[in-house]
Amino acid sequence: MTSNTAGRTPITVLGLGNLGQALADAFLSQGHPTTVWNRSAHKADRLVAQGASRAATAADAVAAAEIVVVTVLDYDTVGELLRSAAGTLAGRTVVNLTTGTPGAARELGAWVADQGAAYVDGAVYAVPQTIGTSAAFVLYSGDEAAYRKHQSALDLLGEGAFVGSAPDLSSVYDTALLSGMYGMFAGFFQAVALAGTEGIEAGAVTSKLVRWLTGAVEALPGFAEEIDRGEYATTTSNLEINAVGLRNILATTEAQGLSTDLLAPLQRLFDDQIDAGHASSSLSRTIESLRAGR
Repeated sequence: MTSNTAGRTPITVLGLGNLGQALADAFLSQGHPTTVWNRSAHKADRLVAQGASRAATAADAVAAAEIVVVTVLDYDTVGELLRSAAGTLAGRTVVNLTTGTPGAARELGAWVADQGAAYVDGAVYAVPQTIGTSAAFVLYSGDEAAYRKHQSALDLLGEGAFVGSAPDLSSVYDTALLSGMYGMFAGFFQAVALAGTEGIEAGAVTSKLVRWLTGAVEALPGFAEEIDRGEYATTTSNLEINAVGLRNILATTEAQGLSTDLLAPLQRLFDDQIDAGHASSSLSRTIESLRAGR
C-alpha cells in the first residue's frame, strides 16, 4: 500500500461487501486516507490491517472524509445511513454507487442537496476483482462540479464518464445496459435448453454461440443510427425475413417440448410492425412497437 497520504483527499467507504472492499482497496493503494464502516464491523478488519480507519458509526464515518462513497444493498439502506449522519453531511460529496432505480436516485439526490452536500450517482461496470483496472468503467451523474473536483480520485476505480447533471441519468443508463445484458442471458438460456433437447452439451453450443454473437453485435451501432434518425430503410435482413426466422425458432422450441416464453414477445413486436406495413423495414424498427406502449 502507498504510505504517503500528503495532499490526498480523505475518503469514506460505507458498506464493505465485495464491491465496497474493492473500492476501499483502490483508494488505500493510492494513499488516500480511507475510513470504512460496515454494520458487521469485522468486515473492516482486513482493511484496517492495511491502514484504513474503522469508524464506530456511519455518522462518524461521514464526518471523517470529504468524499463519502456508499455501496450497500439498496437505496432504502443508503437513505437510512445518510439520515443517521444528516448533521455531518454539509460540505461533503456523496458518491452513491448502490444499484437502484432512477426515481430513487432523484429523491435521494434532492435530499442530499437539502443537507448542503453534493450528490453524485454512479453505476459500476466491473466485478470486484477488476476495480482499478482498465476492465472497469463507471458512469456518473449529478453534481458536475463535485464530480470534476474529485475525478482523479474516482478514476482510481475505473474509467469514469460523466453522463449528465440530472442525478438519475446514471441509473437510467444502468437500467438500459443491464436490460441488454439480461436479454443476452435470456437468449443464452434458450439456446442451451434447445440444444440440450438433442443431447448437445451447454459447452458445445456456447462456444459457437459466442462466435456468432461477437459478429452479430457489430450490427448494433448501425441499428442505433437508424433509430436516432428515425429512418428504417434497408437492403439487407428486413423485418419480414426475421419474423419468418423467429417463427421457425418458436415452432421448433414448441416441438422440442420447451417454453416459448422468452422469445414469443419479440415475435409479437415483429408482427405488430409488419401488420402496420413495415415488412421491408430494418429490424431496428421493432423499437417503435416498444415505444408505442409508453
